[in-house]
Amino acid sequence: MGLKIIVLAKQVPDTRNVGKDAMKADGTVNRAALAAIFNPEDLNALEQALRLKDRYPGSEITILTMGPGRAADIIREGLYRGADKGYLLTDRAFAGSDTLATSYALACAIRKIKDFDLIVAGRQAIDGDTAQVGPQVAEKLNLPQITYAQEVKSAEKGKITVVRRLERGVETVEGPLPCVITVNASAPDCRPRNAKKVMKYKHAKTVTESQAQSEDYIDLSTDRPYLNIEEWSVNDIETDTKWLGLGGSPTKVKKIENVVFQAKESKRISNNEEELEAMIVELIENHTIG
Repeated sequence: MGLKIIVLAKQVPDTRNVGKDAMKADGTVNRAALAAIFNPEDLNALEQALRLKDRYPGSEITILTMGPGRAADIIREGLYRGADKGYLLTDRAFAGSDTLATSYALACAIRKIKDFDLIVAGRQAIDGDTAQVGPQVAEKLNLPQITYAQEVKSAEKGKITVVRRLERGVETVEGPLPCVITVNASAPDCRPRNAKKVMKYKHAKTVTESQAQSEDYIDLSTDRPYLNIEEWSVNDIETDTKWLGLGGSPTKVKKIENVVFQAKESKRISNNEEELEAMIVELIENHTIG
């Protein structure tokens, strides 16, 4: 029997190329100044969902993301790799949401979707590194959760078995379905785009995107319903706007500081065991490693 899987994905700024204009004065990320990418650990989560779809015929994967209109790119990326459909939460009221407000909006959207067996997300997003959204969604939906997942071994007969990657090793745990799983970067990388799926879904668009296109593409989406990416506002998911955006976000950035790491001194060692051992001891003592 197939599984109904929801993958929580986020379009994030590429923090590998952060410059002086990366943050706004109010402490939020200036997304217009940075290239947008698919959050890396959400790709790991998508791969786990795809492997379950391969293992259990009839499974369906839904991508759920929240962001501006361009975040529809994340849904298309998911479709190219094997997902079946997606929902984009986009509304000015969502802007500036912290993890609490984000998880509230996602939980409201999941309640609207209703039919699911499993929710999978990356452990954390590279633009915040909080690892809070997945667990908060689980709490708001009153669902059990398994964090730090490295591999989903099985999901059948109302139970799921997961291998977790912890700081000092791994453990295998079992839990009931439905549940929420957050996936580590140590999990397998996501498979590449499938050429046939790229051709099938390359014109998949939200209503807003379709309105900006020529009439030919509007007719195409009418003839092929699978090209329609659903777009939901705060009203579509029945939210209370006081829990959204900056107003619904208790997390406030008080100060931003650019930190540049510079080497104050260097030390050259020769290739012998004594000096290598001395270097390792020194690094352990000053807590650089260990």
